[in-house]
Amino acid sequence: MFSKLYDKCLKLASHKSANLYLSIVSFVESSFFPIPPDVMIVPMAIAKKGSYFKIFLNATIFSVLGGLLGYLIGFAFGDLAMSLVEFYGYEEKATKLKISLSQGSGMYTWLGILFLAGFTPLPYKVFTITSGLISFNIYIFLVTSLIARGLRFFMVSFLSAKYGEPFSNFIKKKGAIWSSVLGFLIIAFFLIIYLILK
Repeated sequence: MFSKLYDKCLKLASHKSANLYLSIVSFVESSFFPIPPDVMIVPMAIAKKGSYFKIFLNATIFSVLGGLLGYLIGFAFGDLAMSLVEFYGYEEKATKLKISLSQGSGMYTWLGILFLAGFTPLPYKVFTITSGLISFNIYIFLVTSLIARGLRFFMVSFLSAKYGEPFSNFIKKKGAIWSSVLGFLIIAFFLIIYLILK
């Protein structure tokens, strides 16, 4: 099923209404859809190099809006939210996190996890829903999502436009690794800054 959805999204990238479909995929991927927008961003940015910034902006805005929907699902529809979280195998972690946050700890941990979920191939939708479930600060949630998703989609869009097929092949083979390493390096950088200024 996932392979068919992947192929469908890939085809939509070459459609005359590709920007509209990218908006839709970016929105639903942040709350329940399994295929990431990158599948469309890469071929769109390669085909329309001059529009890479518009493509990145489109994906980022609608992804964050979709993340807000995921948050609201977690916040207002607990049973549905837990069913979605259980589907991805994160129910135990969500419960433990809710307890730690209620005791005044775990906020910075979740902030880092949320950033990594938005920046790396982790299932971002699970973390948007869980953020609502645990009543994580919605303003911090939105800012973190905007930064994480924005950085990810800008890099994918810009590098696709600049390097074309070689980057496309690279991201297919090693995209998960490089984004995860880079995500951890970014968090480590801000952690060091925080400790210096503290």
